[in-house]
Amino acid sequence: MAIHIADLVEHSIDLNPDRVALVDSDREVTFAQLEEKANRLANYLRDHGVAPGDKVGIYSRNTIEAIVSMVAIFKARAIMVNVNYRYVENELQYIFENSDMVALIHERRYSDKVANVLPTTPLVKTTVVVEDGTDLDYSSYGGVEFEGALSQGSPDRNFGERSPDDIFILYTGGTTGMPKGVMWRHEDWWRVLGGGVNFVTGEYVQDEWEMAKVGAANPAMVRFPIPPMIHGGSQSAVFHSLFGGGTLVMVPEFDAHTVWQAIDRHKINLIFITGDAMARPMIDALVAGNPETGEPYDLSSLYVIASSAALFSPALKEQFLELLPNRLLTDSIGSSETGFGGLATITKGFEHSGGPRVKVDSQTTVLDDEGNPVEPGSGKIGVLARSGHIPVGYYKDEKKTAETFKVLGGIRYSIPGDYATIEADGTVTMLGRGSVSINSGGEKVYPEEVEGAVKTHPDVFDTLVVGVPDERWGNRVVAVVATRDGARPSMNDIVAAARKEIAGYKVPRSVWFVDEIKRSPAGKPDYKWAKAETEARDADDHYTNGNA
Repeated sequence: MAIHIADLVEHSIDLNPDRVALVDSDREVTFAQLEEKANRLANYLRDHGVAPGDKVGIYSRNTIEAIVSMVAIFKARAIMVNVNYRYVENELQYIFENSDMVALIHERRYSDKVANVLPTTPLVKTTVVVEDGTDLDYSSYGGVEFEGALSQGSPDRNFGERSPDDIFILYTGGTTGMPKGVMWRHEDWWRVLGGGVNFVTGEYVQDEWEMAKVGAANPAMVRFPIPPMIHGGSQSAVFHSLFGGGTLVMVPEFDAHTVWQAIDRHKINLIFITGDAMARPMIDALVAGNPETGEPYDLSSLYVIASSAALFSPALKEQFLELLPNRLLTDSIGSSETGFGGLATITKGFEHSGGPRVKVDSQTTVLDDEGNPVEPGSGKIGVLARSGHIPVGYYKDEKKTAETFKVLGGIRYSIPGDYATIEADGTVTMLGRGSVSINSGGEKVYPEEVEGAVKTHPDVFDTLVVGVPDERWGNRVVAVVATRDGARPSMNDIVAAARKEIAGYKVPRSVWFVDEIKRSPAGKPDYKWAKAETEARDADDHYTNGNA
C-alpha cells in the first residue's frame, strides 16, 4: 500500500463524483467538478515548467480556489508552500526564496505585494491570480487569471504513479523566529494527521480506499475548518474531509457572527477552531444572537466542536458547554513537527488545573533531560516527544533539524520544545513552549498556564504573559491584557481570579492594557510584540498585596 495525498483524494472522487465537496457563500463544487478543475490546474502548472518536487505557493485566504489549488499541486507531485496572507513584503521575499518556489497562486488583492517581491525572487516563473472582487493590476509580472489558466490545462488525470516518499511541506512560524518548512513524507503525514490512524483507538487504517468507502456508504459530514489554510490543523481537516467524501464549507476570513450564520445556513456538523482567539468572540456572538434577524442561531446540526494547537482556556470550555449542551467538545495537542499527539474530550465539571490535559497516543511521550521517559505521577517536568511517523526534518536547515529530531536510545523522536508532565493516570498536562518560558526566582513559569488563569477574570477578553527583568527575581511575570468594553480591572482583582487556578509564584505582578492582543491569523500568540509593549511604556497597574 503506497500512500499519496492525491491518490486518497482521487479514491473519494471516484466513489463520490456527484456529492458536494466544497461550498462557499454562493457556490457549490462537486467531487467530479473538483477533479476536472484540479486536473486542469495541475496540467497547466506542468505545461509551464512545474516538475515533480518543485514548490508552488498558495497565497490566499480560505477559498474554493485555494482547495482546488492544493489538490492540483499534489496531483502534479509538486510541493505546496503555504503563504501567510498577512505577511509584509520582506516576509514574503523570505518564504519565496527559502522554499525555492517556482510558481505562485494568489488572490488578486495581494498583487501589489507580489509585484514588488517578484523582481527579487527570479525562480518564480509562473503566477496564477484568483479574482476576488478587487482591481489591482497583475499584468506587470504576467499573472494569468485562475479560470483562464484552467481553460488552458487538460482535464485528464494523466499524472502517472506517485510515491509515498513525496514531500508535504508545512511552513510554520511557531512562537519565535522566521518561518521554517517542516518536511513530511505523504504516508507519514497521512498516518498522523490525515486519517490513517484512528484518533480514538490508535489503530492503523489497513486499506487506502477505506476512508472513501466509508464516506460513500454514509451521508456526507459537513465540516467547517475556520482557521486559515496556512494552519496545519486546517489543512488536516480539509483533507480528512476530502478523503472521506465529506463536504467542506469555506469562509475567507474569521468573523464570529459569520461562523454561526454559516453553521445555521449550511447545516454544518463539525467546526474546527484554534483555541481562545476564536472561542472568545464566538461565545460573545452566540450570546448576542443573529444581528440580521435578532433571533438565536439554529445550531441543531452542529455536534462537534474541535480545538487544536492553541490555548483553549478552561473558563471558555465551560461557557461552550453551558451554551451548547449535548455537543462533543474536544481539545487536542500537536504541532507542525509532531502532528496529532493527543486528545481530550471535555465534559461539564472537568478537572482543569494546570495546562491542557490530554490522553496521548502510543507514539507520544514525555522525556527528561537525559532522554528517559518521565515516570507517570512523579511531578517531573519534561519535553513532549513523538516517535514513529514523524517529519524528515526542516527544509534547508540541518542545524535546526538536528536540534529538533533526535535519536535517543535507538529511537528517533521529534522534540519541538513543548514542556509537559505525565499524571499518574498516564494523561499528559501541557505547559507550553520552552522558548517562551519565564525563569522567575529559579522557577520556570509557562505563559499558557498563566494566560488560562488570567482569562478566568470576567473582564479579561484576551491576554499574553511574558517576563520582564527584575532585580530580585531575574524575571518578573507580567500580563498584556485586552479587556471587554474598555473595562479596567485592578491588578489585585486579576491576581485574585488567577490564584484560584495557579500557584502564587506564577501570577502576574504588573499589567499593560491594550486594545487588542496581536496574534497570527491562526491564533498563535505574538510574544515578541507583547514583550515590546512592556518595554515601550510603564505598566498600567501593579500587584500591591505583598507576596502572592
